[in-house]
Amino acid sequence: MRVKTWFSLVLSVLLIAGCGTNTEENSQGSRPENKKNLEKVTVVLDWTPNTNHTGLYVAKEKGYFKEEGLDVNIIMPGEAGADQLVASGKSQFGVGYQEGVTQARIQGVPLVSIAAVIQHNTSGFASPADKNIITPKDFAGKTYGGWGSPAEKSVIDSLMKTENADVEKVKIINIGDTDFFTAVKKDIDFAWIYYGWTGIEAELRGEKINMVYLTDYSEKLDYYTPVLTTNEKMIAENPDTVKAFVKAAAKGYKFTIENPGDAADILLKAAPDLDPELVKKSQEWLAPKYQDDAPRWGEQKLEVWENYASWMYENGLLETELEAKKAFTNEFLPE
Repeated sequence: MRVKTWFSLVLSVLLIAGCGTNTEENSQGSRPENKKNLEKVTVVLDWTPNTNHTGLYVAKEKGYFKEEGLDVNIIMPGEAGADQLVASGKSQFGVGYQEGVTQARIQGVPLVSIAAVIQHNTSGFASPADKNIITPKDFAGKTYGGWGSPAEKSVIDSLMKTENADVEKVKIINIGDTDFFTAVKKDIDFAWIYYGWTGIEAELRGEKINMVYLTDYSEKLDYYTPVLTTNEKMIAENPDTVKAFVKAAAKGYKFTIENPGDAADILLKAAPDLDPELVKKSQEWLAPKYQDDAPRWGEQKLEVWENYASWMYENGLLETELEAKKAFTNEFLPE
């Protein structure tokens, strides 16, 4: 799990493939479970398997997808990236980020967010405790390690401005995929992480870190990350498939919220190379944050989409303003 910015989605021609066929729902509101009639669909992850994805693996392992008439294949993104695969129709569903969907739609790419995996942004800037980086003003004179997106400087600048500090006093370097713990022992002082994974790993390693959470300094930076995505053609031509997928995923995340230990075991079964202790502690930390204060898992608010898009526009990260109402939908969430 890592914090990633959007992929560049300048796709001059979109040939979005047809995505499955509709199947009538039965009297219980679920689609037939006859294995011969299961509709094959793919969901592409944003990164390697981690606790952001547990609900999907639970839905697959416990048969929730099959109950909805779906045979779901969970795949890694590869070089293309999840957003591109979903936008082009090569994958019916994906795991993305609000910023990625926003950037895509500004470029005319018809990605749509269909559920928020986590209700509030759990990311922030992490640093070893001995660096004494307690608030954004402490970024001054320090070196930040990122992945080369202009959004990183804008976010750091926004936080530093709240304390009248100057982002130009921060040295920003690209560390690519270098591990946080390795990077802070060599070239950098702080980096952008999800506490639910890297922060928990720091706890297990006995390495004290300080966190500067985005949401502590800006409401506009409390955006949805990650989200489940599809494309407009899928919604228009196969709404029953989208509804079935979201219903099963919601059931998977609800199980994970209520049974984090059992859910962690399911994730470990699917991804046995993961550290069991990290997965279990991460799952316990993240379980209450999936739904948090929302009336149901997956719910998205228009104001959250508008706030972050306006922040991106104000910071020169978008060429035009976003039609936020078209970027997401709650219509496929179960009641």
